[in-house]
Amino acid sequence: MFRTALRTVLAHKARLLMTVLAVMLGVAFVSGTLVFTDTLGNAFQNQSAKSYKDVAVGVTAYDHRDTGNPEDAKSDPGVSQETVGKIGALDGVDSVTGRVNGFAGVPDPDGKLIGDGWANNGSNFAPGKNGKDPAYTFVEGSGPTKDTEIALDKATATEGKYTVGEPVRVASNGPVKEFTLTGVFTTDDGEVNAGGSLVLFDTAVAQKLYLEPGFYSDLTITAKAGAAESAILDQVEPLLPENATAKTGERLASDQADQIESNLSGINQMLLAFAAIALFVGVFLISNTFTMLVAQRTKELALLRAVGATRRQVKRSVLAEAAVVGAIASTIGFVLGIGLAVALRSAMNMAGAKMPAGPLVISPTAVGAAFGVGILITLLAAWLPARRAAKIPPVAAMSSVHGVATTKSLVVRNSIGGALALLGAAVIVAGAGAGSDGRLLIGAGAFLTMVGVIVLIPLLSRPVIALVRPLLLGVFGVSGKLAGLNAVRNPRRTGATASALAIGLTLVTGLTVLGVTVSQAVDKMTTDNIKADYMVTMAGGGRMDESTLTALEKAPGVSAVSPQMVASVEVKDRFHSASAVTPGDIEKVINIASVSGSLDTLAQGGIAVAEDTAKSNGWKVGDTLSVTYSDGKTGKLKVGATFAKNEFLSPVLMSTELAAAHESRMYIPEVWVKMEGGASDAHEQALVDSLGKNPAITIMDQQDIRNQFGGLINTALNIMYGLLAMALVIAILGVVNTLAMSVFERQQEIGMLRAIGLDRTKVKRMIRLEAVVISLFGALIGVGLGSFVAWAIGETVKDQIPGYALVIPWDRVGLFLVLAGVVGVLAALWPARSAAKLNMLTAIKTE
Repeated sequence: MFRTALRTVLAHKARLLMTVLAVMLGVAFVSGTLVFTDTLGNAFQNQSAKSYKDVAVGVTAYDHRDTGNPEDAKSDPGVSQETVGKIGALDGVDSVTGRVNGFAGVPDPDGKLIGDGWANNGSNFAPGKNGKDPAYTFVEGSGPTKDTEIALDKATATEGKYTVGEPVRVASNGPVKEFTLTGVFTTDDGEVNAGGSLVLFDTAVAQKLYLEPGFYSDLTITAKAGAAESAILDQVEPLLPENATAKTGERLASDQADQIESNLSGINQMLLAFAAIALFVGVFLISNTFTMLVAQRTKELALLRAVGATRRQVKRSVLAEAAVVGAIASTIGFVLGIGLAVALRSAMNMAGAKMPAGPLVISPTAVGAAFGVGILITLLAAWLPARRAAKIPPVAAMSSVHGVATTKSLVVRNSIGGALALLGAAVIVAGAGAGSDGRLLIGAGAFLTMVGVIVLIPLLSRPVIALVRPLLLGVFGVSGKLAGLNAVRNPRRTGATASALAIGLTLVTGLTVLGVTVSQAVDKMTTDNIKADYMVTMAGGGRMDESTLTALEKAPGVSAVSPQMVASVEVKDRFHSASAVTPGDIEKVINIASVSGSLDTLAQGGIAVAEDTAKSNGWKVGDTLSVTYSDGKTGKLKVGATFAKNEFLSPVLMSTELAAAHESRMYIPEVWVKMEGGASDAHEQALVDSLGKNPAITIMDQQDIRNQFGGLINTALNIMYGLLAMALVIAILGVVNTLAMSVFERQQEIGMLRAIGLDRTKVKRMIRLEAVVISLFGALIGVGLGSFVAWAIGETVKDQIPGYALVIPWDRVGLFLVLAGVVGVLAALWPARSAAKLNMLTAIKTE
């Protein structure tokens, strides 16, 4: 029987090609994901181990002065030079290197910031006794030793076209300053190797920029020969301030490796989820293929039964075919997966995310998962067709009539499908009414509903397709009528084919409806609340210096400027975040809906409170609150106004003058600017010039602001579309497969149609229309189910998104349906051509 199965596979190579492709794509995604993340994780871990190779103990200090807690405001910003001296004198300690870190960036030749801001770092050059800093290897020049000198990492110097001895403009949190480049270096620093930039200053300059003179944010401690890391750690910990922690080099390397694994797991899970979707769609194609193969081989299987093969042997024969197909597809898919992993790594490098070098890692887990998934999925999909094949009675099967589903089996199938669909819909509705806690319910309900609808699709196909039959007849004549009849001739086959498209479009439509709805809500929130012409921010979300605010206020054409400085107050042992703004100007740049009182009281030392915050604390206009500021001082503040909740403002508003008196360092993440006559290229250039052409400062107009808040959603949608495209490709293969099998089965019928006058053009049109009808039927199911699930998920998030209202993007939905029709036409090209080329006399004689 096994030899028979092998011969069958080899005898139907063309028929099984589509099945191989479906399994192959899914396996390629699974194996490619695992190889990619294993390779990347291994490279990062090797880099991490190398970075901490000579580190006995590492110390990290946290600057708590901006937490808003009065006690934290009094703490030191880092580890003092005095403490460093004490650590250096401990037994077993060979050296102690202090580091200071913060934001620093340099422009490219066009004046744009090199890097994305989040990894543009500045630090200090800390030479040891030999005059060299062990963390950096200089390929040109040497490290900075004066307050007018800097060094750059090699990649940044190359991109900026900087050479040793040239002036370099460096942007930090304050105004741009010019330094002389003294050296270019390489480093094992993970952020630099991942595409970031690094500027090295003299230690005194770095301390003044980022902390305070005489303090460090990190210490690297090396040990003398024979000294134990744990012993040094035990001596170091008692010497550290409360805001500092110490770990051994081994522990630091292990923690970083764990962090890398955690970061990669998110990518891993997302890619595997889409691989699972692709394989789930592939199940229908595989099952459909084996169902048709079994039906076409009815006589062959009957003959096997007649000569003594048992039901179990017939079933095993079909499953053996599936195992062979699964093994072949898994092998090809695994090889493609390795290629996909290499391509992903190259794509990330090309996109600017520099990946560390390292060998390709092919783990036993990746190999086992690839072959296990591929073969198991194929066997599961072929199990029902194999079971049906085993049930064919030898005598009945010797006739030319294929086995037809009994009324009882159809009733059972439709009853189960209806129950699952109704149960799933009820669970989805229940989840929608449960708020943010109902998302798991919606997920479970969506799965049940999808399974139920898939089971019901054969039943639904007849009435739905019947609605379009008059249109097909009226527009396309006899070809349209025949296409409509053929589409419902075998409801199970039509259902299985349409199911693949329905699954793909359910996901695509659901994501699209939800994404467009959220995007429009965010866009409306932005346009409704912002009056300013420009928002000025620091690269990477860093803090801006007070000098930035002063420069903007003096820029020509500016009519109103207000920062949103971060502040806080404590009332009755409860902290409240506050926005420090410019009285009089804040109303011109942000639309603040006053509920009671007047915002003019901000200029008189009062505060304005969001309406919901005032209600929850029992405050009202005119109340005087006893407050504790972030510097620990106490005072009285009068509530001068309440305002409607605004997503761009903190619950408490106060003047910048009031906040500055109690903040050791003003934290200004953004500044809003209104110009006379509105936004224009000239006004934007005036702001750029006023800031000294600082490459680290971004000036966004209202459209840029809208793009920033809504752009992330559109980017995420595009990524999802790309990943789901594979599931749709498998669905297309399903349509091709179904039509090809259908043409093979109907050779005699097509020959007779040709004999009575249906020419080749009309035969092609009949096959194409059949494909379009099946594709559009699946697409309509997917669009409807996807919209329903998107509505339910939206109900769980609408309270967190002001102005949320469900939006059905009819243009995109229409595009999806058009694409489904195009998919049908493209999928029918080969089957239609095959049908038209049939010799009518040969076809008529075909059994």
